[in-house]
Amino acid sequence: MSARLCQGQVALVTGASQGGTGTAIAIRLAAEGARVAITARSVEGLEQTRTRIEAIGGECLVLPADLSRPDGGRAELVPRTEAALGPVDILVNNAAANGYYPFEEVTPRALERCLQVNLWAPWELMTATVPGMRERGRGWVLNLTSFAAELPPGPPFPTNKPAKGGFQYGASKAALNRLTVTAASECDGQGVAVNALTPQAAISTPSLVAAGWIDESMFEPLETMAEAALALCSGPPGALTGRIAFSLQLLVELQRPVRDLHGEDLVDGWQPEHLPAVIARQEENLARQGWPDAYSFGRVHSPRP
Repeated sequence: MSARLCQGQVALVTGASQGGTGTAIAIRLAAEGARVAITARSVEGLEQTRTRIEAIGGECLVLPADLSRPDGGRAELVPRTEAALGPVDILVNNAAANGYYPFEEVTPRALERCLQVNLWAPWELMTATVPGMRERGRGWVLNLTSFAAELPPGPPFPTNKPAKGGFQYGASKAALNRLTVTAASECDGQGVAVNALTPQAAISTPSLVAAGWIDESMFEPLETMAEAALALCSGPPGALTGRIAFSLQLLVELQRPVRDLHGEDLVDGWQPEHLPAVIARQEENLARQGWPDAYSFGRVHSPRP
C-alpha cells in the first residue's frame, strides 16, 4: 500500500455524486488520509459517496449545492468545509456541464449554465481557498478539464464531437485552462500548486459508457484519473504546477504506479509500462477522425525536463 500522502489534510471535491470521476477522486484522497468535503446537486448520490468513503475509514462531509446558480450554495461551501473540517488544503473542481451542439443551436440559458459550472464556480472557489493556502504556504488546486478545450486543426477539420459541436463546452474549458495557468503563475513560489487534468480521451464513467457514442478503445478506467489527480494534489508545488495534463501521459512521465481507489492493489493492465501502447491506440483513433498528433498539440503543456 502506498504512503498516506494526504494525512491530516482537508479536501473539497465538487461533482462527487454520480459514481464517476469526482467520486473516484474523493475516495482516493480519503484513502490517502484526507478529510473530504463533497458537493453536488444530488443528496442521494453524495450520501452514496460518503458511505464508500466511510467504509474505508475516511471522514466525509456532505454539502449539497447547485453550482450552476450563483445563489445555489457555492458561496457557503468553503466556510462550511472549514468550520467542520478545518482549512482547505486541496480543492478539486470536477463538476462540469457539457453537451455538444452546433454553435447556432446553443441557447443563452445553456451557455450561461455551462459557464457558471465550468468557469465561474471554479474561479469563485479558488478565490475563497487560495488566500488561505498562501498564508499557510501549502495548497493544491486541481481543475478537471477536457480535450474539447483544444483548438481543432484544419481545414480540413476533424469529424469528432469536440470539433463538430464543441463550442460551449470547449470554450468554457479553454477559459478554465487559462485561469489555471494564470493562477499557477500568480502563486508561483508561494507553496501553492495549480493544475488542470484531462482524461487522455474518455473516462469509463457509468453515464459515458451508457451513452454509447465513444469507441471502446478510447476509454480509460476511473483509477487512472484518480491516480493522476492524486499526483497533482500531492506533488511538490514548486515543480508540478501550471500544467494542463493528459492523465495517461502524466502517469508515464512520472512513472507512477496506478492503484485501486483504496490505494491498495495495482490495477492490471494500466501501469506506466502499459500506457504508451494505450496512448498510441487512442492517437491512431483520433487521426482516423482527422485529428493527427492530438496529444502533442501546441496548446497542451508538454512534460518538463
